[in-house]
This record gives sequence, C-alpha cells and structure tokens, in this order.
Amino acid sequence: MKRFSLLLALFIISGNYIFAQTETDSIPKKKDWSKAQLSGRAADHFMLQLGYNGWSGDVDDINTKGLSRTFNMYFMYDFPFKSTPNFSAAAGVGVGTDNMFFKETYIDLTKSPLAFTNDTVNTYKKYKLATTYLEIPVELRYAANPANFNKSFKAAIGLKVGTMVDAHTKAKVSRDTQNNGGYSYRVKDRRNFNATRLAATVRVGYGVFSVFGTYQINTFVKDGYGPNIRPYTIGLCISGL
Repeated sequence: MKRFSLLLALFIISGNYIFAQTETDSIPKKKDWSKAQLSGRAADHFMLQLGYNGWSGDVDDINTKGLSRTFNMYFMYDFPFKSTPNFSAAAGVGVGTDNMFFKETYIDLTKSPLAFTNDTVNTYKKYKLATTYLEIPVELRYAANPANFNKSFKAAIGLKVGTMVDAHTKAKVSRDTQNNGGYSYRVKDRRNFNATRLAATVRVGYGVFSVFGTYQINTFVKDGYGPNIRPYTIGLCISGL
C-alpha cells in the first residue's frame, strides 16, 4: 500500500504539472466551441499504454520483484457532443497484458486455492505471472481545444471491461533441486482467476502524450481461491484523442 500511495501521489503531481504548463496556452478564452467546424477532425485512433503494474490488497507476504509492467493497445472511436464539443464519448476494443515478477516464489496455477509459496530451494533467474485480456474501454473525454487535439490539454475518465484469454507463469531456472539449470518452463491455467475484469481509468495530458492510471474494481483472484488482490497501473499513454 505504501508503494501504491507513492505512485498515486506522483501520478497526481504529474497531472497537475501538465495542466499548469498548458492551461494558459491551450485553453481558449471565451471561445464558443459549439460553432466550431470539427468535420475534419479524425474520430478513430489507436491508443498505446505502457506502465508499471502493481497489486493492492492482501499482498504483504507476496515477494514481488523488479519493474512489473503492463502494455495495452486499443482502437478507439470518438463521438463529440454537438452542443459542447469540448466533451466527447469514446469506445473501443483492444488487448491488455500484465506481467508481474517475483523473487523466491513459486505459484502453482493448477491447484486451488492459489498459493504464492516461498521457494528458496530452486534458484530462478526470472519468474513471472502473465495475463492477457480482450477489453472494451469506454471514456468520457474533455479537450480544451477540440478542433486540434494535438495542441490541447485533455483529460478522460472511464471504465474498461475485459475477459481473460490467457494466464500463465514462466520461470527461467538457474539451478533446481537436481543441480540442473539454464532452462525455462511455462504453466498455463486460468481456473483461479476471475474471467472478467472491470477497471476504472483516468488520463490527463497534452497533445498525443498523457499519463494514465487504472484500478481494478473487482478482485483479480476468485473469492475463496486465493488472496484479495486488486491490480493497478500507472504509466504513459500515446493517443491522438
């Protein structure tokens, strides 16, 4: 929770800094955008997100390691409000991936409940839990200059709903109990995880760049199948809208 609180504070500070740098230049003064011609503005864009992936909840005894990360790619379509084109709604479809890395930990995905077992017998060069979702994101957006998103302060809040299509652990073993090493193995099983992911999202930025954050509303692991984990992400987003 301390790590999450620190990252959330950095995220808020970054958003405030971006706003402070751009509000005097990009926010139009007394501009009636309802009369603006937006017919030439592109409505469809790819959205790419790269960020740090963390867990909140019952995770004090789980030994995460290094820079766990997430990568998301969406195709979005924007629908500006006719009376107030500073605001728009957007929906899309895409793929979300998360990779969580661990230290001296073994996870048996094939057994329930899910357990994160301390493993100091085997030596791992790398050990991770990877998940992939097909997702539908929706956003309510604001742009200070709706006629030119590439030169505008912008912000968005939303939700994304996803269905899990893959969950696996991957281990790179340096030394095992038989003194063998230099090999990798993968175990795939989704039985312990919620098949549906519902997450809240927020973005704030200028031009094509913004910082984003997500927080999973429902639990990552099924109730009664393991620890109460709710993933979150903070990172950089590239999008024309």
